Amino acid sequence: MLEQLKKEVFDANIELVNKGLVIYTWGNVSGIDREKGLVVIKPSGVDYDKLTPEDMSVVDLITGERIEGLKPSSDTPTHLELYRRFPELGGITHTHSAKAVAFAQAGMDIPPLGTTHADYFYGAVPCTRGLTEEEVADAYELNTGKVIAETIIKRNYEALSIPGIVVKNHGPFTWGNTPAKSVYNAVVLEEVAGMAINTLALNPNAAMPNYILDKHYMRKHGKDAYYGQ
Repeated sequence: MLEQLKKEVFDANIELVNKGLVIYTWGNVSGIDREKGLVVIKPSGVDYDKLTPEDMSVVDLITGERIEGLKPSSDTPTHLELYRRFPELGGITHTHSAKAVAFAQAGMDIPPLGTTHADYFYGAVPCTRGLTEEEVADAYELNTGKVIAETIIKRNYEALSIPGIVVKNHGPFTWGNTPAKSVYNAVVLEEVAGMAINTLALNPNAAMPNYILDKHYMRKHGKDAYYGQ
C-alpha cells in the first residue's frame, strides 16, 4: 500500500539526518495521499539507521487509525490536524534543530532580517503562544496542531508563503507540497534562524525594509517571478 509515498517519506526522513537536522530519533516527516485520505509518517522511536520504507506507518487522515506499518510517531495527531486544516499541504516535517528551537524556547518570532530569509518566508516565521496546562494534559499533540493552525490564521498568513513555524517551548514544524519540500524548508528555516541569532547578537535593532522583503520573495514566488530557469 502506498509504496511510492512510503519511499518518498522514508527518503525525506533520511535527508533530515544527511542535513544534520536530527540526532537519535528526534524528528519526523510525513506525506499524504489526498485521494485515499491516508498519511504516511515515520514510526515512533525507530533509529534512522534502522529505518526502512516498509517500516513507514500508514494512518487514516480523519480517524488517525493505523492501517499499516509500525506504530506511528507520537507527533502524528499534530500532522493530521495540519493536513485537515490546510488542504494545500503535501508534506510536513518536525525537528528539534538547535537554532530554530532557540527561538521556540525564547518565545520569539524569527524576524526577516535579510534577503536569504525573504527568498523563502514572506515575513516573520511566527512563534505560537504557549499551550495551556489543560491543552498539554488533554490531547497534547492534537492541541499542538491546533495552536499552529490558530497562529497561521490569526496572522492572516497563507500556509505556503510562510512554510514553517516554531511552537513555543517546543520546536519547529515546516511544510510544503511534498515531503521533500517540507524537509527543504526545515533546512532553510534552521539556516535563517542561525543567521538571525548572529545578526541580533551584533545588532539587537537590526531590521529589513518591507520593499526588500517584497522584492526577494516575489522574484521567486510571485506571478511575475523570474528567478531560476
